[in-house]
Parts: sequence; C-alpha cells; structure tokens
Amino acid sequence: MKILVIGGGGREHAIIKAIKQNKDVSEIFALPGNGGMAEDATLVNIGAKETDKIVDFAVKTGIDYAIVAPDDPLVLGTVDKLSAAGVPCFGPNKKAAIIEGSKAFSKDLMQKYGIPTAKYRVFSDETAALNYISGEKFPIVIKADGLALGKGVIIAETEEQAKAAVRSIMRDKVFGESGAKIVVEEFLTGPEVSVLSFTDGKTIVPMASSMDHKRALDGDKGLNTGGMGTIAPNPFYTPEIAERSMKEIFIPTITAMNKEGRTFKGCLYFGLMITEDGPKVIEYNCRFGDPETQVVLPLLKTDLLTVMQATTYGTLDKIKVEFEDACACCVIMASDGYPAAYKKGYEITVDKSVNGDVYFAGVKKTDGKLYTDGGRVLGVVAKDITLKGAIDKAYKKAEKISFENAFYRKDIGAKALKAEAK
Repeated sequence: MKILVIGGGGREHAIIKAIKQNKDVSEIFALPGNGGMAEDATLVNIGAKETDKIVDFAVKTGIDYAIVAPDDPLVLGTVDKLSAAGVPCFGPNKKAAIIEGSKAFSKDLMQKYGIPTAKYRVFSDETAALNYISGEKFPIVIKADGLALGKGVIIAETEEQAKAAVRSIMRDKVFGESGAKIVVEEFLTGPEVSVLSFTDGKTIVPMASSMDHKRALDGDKGLNTGGMGTIAPNPFYTPEIAERSMKEIFIPTITAMNKEGRTFKGCLYFGLMITEDGPKVIEYNCRFGDPETQVVLPLLKTDLLTVMQATTYGTLDKIKVEFEDACACCVIMASDGYPAAYKKGYEITVDKSVNGDVYFAGVKKTDGKLYTDGGRVLGVVAKDITLKGAIDKAYKKAEKISFENAFYRKDIGAKALKAEAK
C-alpha cells in the first residue's frame, strides 16, 4: 500500500513511524514533511493547504490511503476532495471539521445538546463584546472563532486585559479573519486532560489520556505555545471521570454531530477540564493533537493503519483497540525565544542511541545534516512501566541531543507525579 500523510510536524512524524509498522505498507509519502522525516518517508514539496495539488499528486501516484493530519486542510475540505477523486482518507470531511473550525459552532452545539462546558457568549460586534465584559467576573477567556495556529485563546486576568484582547482580535485582527467573531467564555479551574478518540461516526474509542504543558517556561510560566511536552496517561483522568466523560460528553457529541448532519469520522480530540462539577469541554479538535500524539501512539498496541481504516469504512466496532499498560513522556526541544522571535539554521546533533525515539518538527536537511527550521524543533519520547521512569528516560535522551539556542522545560510531568503521590 502507498500511504500519503499530509502535514509536516512532530505529530505527523509520530503517525508515520506508527504506520511503518504495518507490513502491507510499501511506501509512505509526507506532504510537505520535514527534513527529519526523510529516513521514514518520501518528502513531497507541496503545501498542506494546496488542496488541488495534493489531489493531483495522490491520483497520479496511486495513493491507496491518505491521512490528513493538520486542522487547516481538514477545515478546507481536503478529505472531501480526495474522497471524490477516489482516494480514501482518515479524517473528517469539511462539514464535520467545523467542530474545530468554528468555536462558536462547537459552543452552540454543546449548549443545544446539553454537553457540559463553560458559560459563554458569541460576538461579531466589538462594542457589544466590550459592554458584556464590563459585567463579568475575572479571569475571563477570549477566543477567536476560527483557526489561529493554536494561539487564538487569551486568558484575561482583568477587565482592562479582556477589553484589550477583544480590540486586538476584532479591531487589529491579530489572528486575521479568524477573529471576525469571538467567544467570551467563563474561566474554569481544575486539572486539564486531553483525550484523543477514534470514531467512525457510530462507535467511539478513547485513546490513552494525556496531559499537555502549554506554557513556554517551567512552573507554567511564560507565553502560551503549541505545547512544550506531554505525558500519558493523565493521572487526573480516573476511571470514574472516564466513565462520566463517555456518558456525558463523548457519546453525546457523536450523537449531536450525527443529528446535525455532520457525521464525524477520524480522530476527535476532547480538551477537558475536570471541575468540581465534573468534566467539562474546553475545546474540540478535529484531529490528533500535537504533542499529545507523540505520547499516545507509542502506547497503542493495535496496528494504527488498521484502526484508521476502520474509522473510514465504519467498522470500528469490529476491531479491538488496545493500549499498553505503561507510561510515556515527550519533552519538546525548542529554539530559544519561541513562541515569539527565534533564530534558526543551527545544526542538530543526535546521538545514535536515541534516534528512534525522536519525532522531528521544525527541521530541515541540507547535505545530509539536520538543522533547526522552526520554533518547536523536535520531541524526545520515552516509555516505561512507571511515569517517573518514562520522564527520567526522556530527559536522559534529551541530554544527548544538542543544537545552539536549544531550550526545553525541565518540569514536564511534575504535576502528574504530584497527583500520583496523593
């Protein structure tokens, strides 16, 4: 089988490494991929949003199955166009991908079907939003409605900060047209949990839970990033919480999307907050999370491609999806200054002993050498039967990787270890 994986980051590299385990896979193409993936896939110099070129390549190359990983091409309808051209895909169609493509849609969906989430209001008028904020409690959350590279959420501690956020999104358009409409949301407190799930629109199978670390610096300080590391499973996601989430959130969401004529197939990501009142949805994503994928897929015992195809063909109830009874940790190594300004072009040195446990993201390859080419450069992953063991192993591996301007958080998993100790 010839497989096409659309995307170019660490998440896609994790997917590719898992797909390679299937003996029926003869060739994997990464579009556009990155230089660090070159040993695992054939790179294709086409952008992930160049839908017509993607379809043309897939048809001419005889692609048997395509995996559309990032949010933008999913929301743009890449799955629809590939499917229409006879290329089966993993991922939701355009109608279903709106669950991430519009925060206003997802909030209205949850309200309509009684799915627990934070209190909210949607605004397309700046003045109305500013007036509403004046009467609210703080902190408060301001979200751009559309996609914003994971950065369209601002937590405002004061009324002044909240109003500044509204103006920057709606007037200054810091997130472009994604901020033409905004969601103003109640600030929830409690541990956060990421739960990725496979679904064919009828059956839903949650994967191992995980915990992301979004802030750039130790102690959850600094700017919000795309994620500085993850651990799995998340100790805050107890069997009781899992049961409630399935009953109150996961199944109702699949049912709601079906009733709306937007049947979801692929990976549906639930960003949850475990509040005093139980689990509530912070956000939906219409695809695998990054860097959650880097710790969840290494724990998957069942063949990934087999599961993906079952979501496409509606046969997920016919297979048993199993995960290891183990733990995983991913430490993201980034370029100093990320997520703001940073320099790139530094050579990356990776000790051969850790090469198989590295997922490359912001990397290019020149004359056989790897160089930094982005903010989040790579993720170092390790597994162990205990969480502490996985964390220790990941950091030991990170010490064997070097490039100028490298930085990474030293406390990935610290909160989870404290929770385990209680």
